[in-house]
Amino acid sequence: MTNPLQKVIQQTEQVIVGKPLQIRFAVACLLARGHLLIEDLPGVGKTTLAHVLAKTLGLQFQRIQFTSDLLPADILGVSVYQRDTADFKFHPGPIFAQMILADEVNRATPKAQSALLEAMEEQQVTVEGVTRPLPVPFFVIATQNPAHQIGTFPLPESQLDRFLMRIQLGYPDAQAERGLLSGVDRRDLVARLTPQMDTAELLALQQQARQIFVSPALLDYVQAILKHTRESAGYAHGLSPRAGLALLAAARAWALLDGRNAVIPEDVQAVLPGVASHRLQSTQNTFASNSDALARELIVAVPIP
Repeated sequence: MTNPLQKVIQQTEQVIVGKPLQIRFAVACLLARGHLLIEDLPGVGKTTLAHVLAKTLGLQFQRIQFTSDLLPADILGVSVYQRDTADFKFHPGPIFAQMILADEVNRATPKAQSALLEAMEEQQVTVEGVTRPLPVPFFVIATQNPAHQIGTFPLPESQLDRFLMRIQLGYPDAQAERGLLSGVDRRDLVARLTPQMDTAELLALQQQARQIFVSPALLDYVQAILKHTRESAGYAHGLSPRAGLALLAAARAWALLDGRNAVIPEDVQAVLPGVASHRLQSTQNTFASNSDALARELIVAVPIP
């Protein structure tokens, strides 16, 4: 692992205790130029993780609290008539930041949720017929409460597919929870954090991740995984080509975190639950897609060439 990345992970672990794997997933997602969905119960640290990553990476940060009355203009911005100049001036919305926290994204209506689609896919937004680019890098971390909770609107498949990874934090273990209960308030810790890299370093690392070597044999393995999901009767539908690209991008980032210049099958297996779990749905159990079970079945079912 390169030194700046090690510092980023170490500082994040000082606040988000007992979750080294989830932190590594989040950093890998950013290195792969993807967006992250964190789905879990309220109060387990989803929002705090986003704040910590933004401060540690030195990114311009905006939080959007998704509610049932949120409008697309509240996210994208709006043009306001200026009496002195007799024309309209565009006032950018909170989407114009390097890191966006879409907090409780599934509490907003589908109309408000759709305002994120173009931004996440194209890194630009079109408002009133004018296309405006978003800052670079641009990274969305969305938090989501479990679908069975009151007042939620399930994210459509098209929106879920925009997220490169989905993770769950879960409850801390006893030792980590003891540290939380007896230690310094998390908000005070976040306020003390300092950036561990600048934007130029982050962009260089993202470019480095894209150049990690993938062998033809490794591509055979990825294609075998995609083929299995499409042909197996256990899945409602198979993984798309975009999911395959996401799997490769995440595996490259995972290899970079390990300080290697080539992807190995273990990298693919490591990131597969985060990349595939929100894209797969079982034909036997509609709730299975909310866990890592389906993705982990793939690791067992598809042999390494």
